[in-house]
Amino acid sequence: MNIKSLLLGSIAALAAASGAHAADAVVAAEPEPLEYVRICDAFGAGYFFIPGTETCLRIGGKVRTEGQWKDPYDRDSDFGTKWHTRAELNVNTATDTEYGPLKTDTIVRWDWNDGGSTSTTLLWAYINLGGFTVGKTDSQYNQFVGYAGDVIQDDVIYDGPYELNQMTYNYDAGNGFTAVISLEDTNSSSDSTAYGGAWQLSTADHYLPNVVAGAGYKADAWSFRVVGGYDSIVEEGAIKARIDADFGILSAFLMGGWNTDGSKLNQYAGSNQNVSACTTSDGIVHGADCGWGDWAVWGGVGVPLNDKLKWNLQLAYTDSKMFEATTNVKFNPVKNLLIEPEVTYVHYDLLGDDTFSGILRFERTF
Repeated sequence: MNIKSLLLGSIAALAAASGAHAADAVVAAEPEPLEYVRICDAFGAGYFFIPGTETCLRIGGKVRTEGQWKDPYDRDSDFGTKWHTRAELNVNTATDTEYGPLKTDTIVRWDWNDGGSTSTTLLWAYINLGGFTVGKTDSQYNQFVGYAGDVIQDDVIYDGPYELNQMTYNYDAGNGFTAVISLEDTNSSSDSTAYGGAWQLSTADHYLPNVVAGAGYKADAWSFRVVGGYDSIVEEGAIKARIDADFGILSAFLMGGWNTDGSKLNQYAGSNQNVSACTTSDGIVHGADCGWGDWAVWGGVGVPLNDKLKWNLQLAYTDSKMFEATTNVKFNPVKNLLIEPEVTYVHYDLLGDDTFSGILRFERTF
């Protein structure tokens, strides 16, 4: 074999070997396409589509810390200053359906009170579809009329129950007229067993719901709403009516409440005060002393001083001669940050005494 034949044979062998290796080469897989988060603005700011679904999600909440001096809800309180810190997580979902948006709202709250352990509360958790709401949220007796004034201690004079289970239908005619009907759980509210007394039935074997109904109308700067609640345990109730006016440079409201039996407390005309001072030896709570009596009235104004500062005032008075005045300043140095000092004065004619209390609040919402 000559040198030329040897070289040609070697080249052929190398080519064959290269071909074999090329056939065995590993080819890298194509990368999966990225699925970017899509904005869902049909339900408002902050919503985005959960990847792979048609459900929109929004996450928000707040962190709050505040120092409080005295307690306007308890005339027997003897503490000086307490410090309270709170965190809330709010999760909203929404999906388009043939019956309208299917929504949920969940609020979980964590509280750390001065020297105490952290407590967790499921504040709200409800489902909403086509105007129907089922689950836990504030009583429609408060929500429908808009609560009371734009102050922290707005319900020192009781304006109705808050978190409770309910089945509710809200109607909006689209022309300013709205209405509500709600069946509310007698046992799930924090107010359901607060009043005791021989006249109040035990809730242990009681299954009838409370009933709330209301109607309202809004036109331009004015709105009027009326709502009534029936306490099926006490077999009494109350009616509230409220008128609002907003002129830009000034907003104001006036709200009145009527108790169907001023000698009793019920979930809709009750008391946020310590009722021990007006409970007799036989366990009967005298609503005319601790609660409204026959009627109560609230009123207030809000004045925006500039784009960062607003002053608020709320006054309230009852047939039982309780008087409350609360004023605050809401300062927003930057967006979503609130600094709010507030002072409350309460007079109890029953004991002829006066109480002053104050709060300094810092709150960041997101």
